[in-house]
Amino acid sequence: MSGVATADTVAERTIESAPQRHLARAKAVSWRDLPRKDQLIVITLARLSEPLVQTSLQSYMFYQLKWFNPDLPDSTISSQAGILHASFTAAQFLTAMLWGRVADSPRCGRKTVLLIGLGGTMLSCIGFGFSTSFWEALLFRSLGGITNGNIGVLRTMISETVKEKKYQSRAFLLLPMAFNIGIIIGPILGGLLSDPAGTYPDTFGKVGFFTHFPYAAPNILSAVFLFFAMVSVWLFLEEASLFHASYATLDSRAMVRDRGLELGQKLRRCFSRRDAEAFYAPLAWTDSSAELELSPTVEEAKSSGKPAYSGPGNQKQLRRRYTQRLPFRRIFTRNVSFTLVANFLLAFHLGTFNSLWFVFLSTPVYDPTKPTSSPNALVRNLPFIFTGGLGLQPREVGMAMAILGVIGIGLQLGLYPWLSARLGTVKSWRFCLLFFPFAYFLVPYLSLVPSSSPPPSPKDGIAVWVAIAGVLALQVVGRTFALPAQTILVNNCTPHPSVLGTVHGIGQSVSSFARTLGPMLCGFLYGLGLNMGVVGAVWWGLSGMAILGFLASLFVWEGDGHEIWLEGDDEDDT
Repeated sequence: MSGVATADTVAERTIESAPQRHLARAKAVSWRDLPRKDQLIVITLARLSEPLVQTSLQSYMFYQLKWFNPDLPDSTISSQAGILHASFTAAQFLTAMLWGRVADSPRCGRKTVLLIGLGGTMLSCIGFGFSTSFWEALLFRSLGGITNGNIGVLRTMISETVKEKKYQSRAFLLLPMAFNIGIIIGPILGGLLSDPAGTYPDTFGKVGFFTHFPYAAPNILSAVFLFFAMVSVWLFLEEASLFHASYATLDSRAMVRDRGLELGQKLRRCFSRRDAEAFYAPLAWTDSSAELELSPTVEEAKSSGKPAYSGPGNQKQLRRRYTQRLPFRRIFTRNVSFTLVANFLLAFHLGTFNSLWFVFLSTPVYDPTKPTSSPNALVRNLPFIFTGGLGLQPREVGMAMAILGVIGIGLQLGLYPWLSARLGTVKSWRFCLLFFPFAYFLVPYLSLVPSSSPPPSPKDGIAVWVAIAGVLALQVVGRTFALPAQTILVNNCTPHPSVLGTVHGIGQSVSSFARTLGPMLCGFLYGLGLNMGVVGAVWWGLSGMAILGFLASLFVWEGDGHEIWLEGDDEDDT
């Protein structure tokens, strides 16, 4: 009898655990499960361009500004660096919403906006590298920001390429992962290639080009990378699909001819042994466990005389998901508003950190034997009244900034997918926002870590680099989880699919405004703190902003991307 009971119990446990195992398998989404990997690669390559360019110039910006005018004090250079950093995002703030509307329009679409953004940033890089004054550099940085509305468009295209929510935690991780790759490669290249005549005098000291334009080399390399990214977008990014309307990221351009994509497909066939390729098409079924099925290509369809897609949902896929566009005034629902406020606060302290970090690393070390440059400076009195930076050179600045990317890549590949699946998007986002206040509070104390070399020599030694890595680990943990989660929340708070690009454009405008205001204001306050002998004041204020960001997150929830329904909307596409 007991044996029978035991068998029944085992059977019941097996039956009860089957749905649980099914759910576990549904949650366990790996990188190889992502649909449309070819499109995600192109999108990631386009995203990689901006952080690579930004962080490359940040590694030597302090010294380039010094080269423009060697007589300026460090406090003025710090303020100029903040303005130069903010000029790009200020221009983005003025135009990002416009680019979002253009990306949603049937006349231009996503791909045109991306090509303009990459081309404008490429011209901006070349002009910045050949600048000989602060105002010239400011002009070209602003040009790059005016033409670049790519971040919002790329986020929109990821959400349209990967529609199933179970893949979003992986798919939206690609953009911050590209950012981390950019901040590994960019600072190292910038530090190695900047001022080659001064860094490698025996090899390049007598080359006139490098003495007249010492910071052109890293910018030329960045422009080359941007050019290849632009070509890859033109040839391989699918918006107006050659194959079927269901592959298009923008419904209104589903049947528009794309000559670049046509040429790209010809190149693919030239270098591919396969006569025909299979492409992913999302099923019209609403079940969250629905997988992706393969559909034949145009070549196969022509040979068989059948339509390009002959699955059971064919008629529904041919029908547009929506026929009306949500009016602009109805976009700002309660959830959209709170999400944008949280987005502003996060972008404010992240943008300010990215701006001040390289300035702090380049700021000369405090020398007690040298009199203070300002008569208003307070007497040094630890633990709060002290001044000075680390005095690192461009190569060391590049290495310190690359640590950000190395830590971030490791966390994104190993820890983020697990924690996001365990806690969910909102909970993991709120949890990791708590790391930022501690990181910012500790940053100025790096200038007090004992160095192997006495001042005024740059800080060096194992203790210094361990302290830098420790502080950066806190900041990167927060950023690694907060950025993809914030992107998912902005995407899913969209009240209607017809304004998805517009919402991402508004989100980028809000982010750009925060990244403009933060570096300009805090760059000025950083210079003021150097003069007053309290270099940590601006960092502790930034810690307070991070606390406000956490409090704002308590009012945000994850939407479904279709909060408002209009007449003619397709219910089967939710």
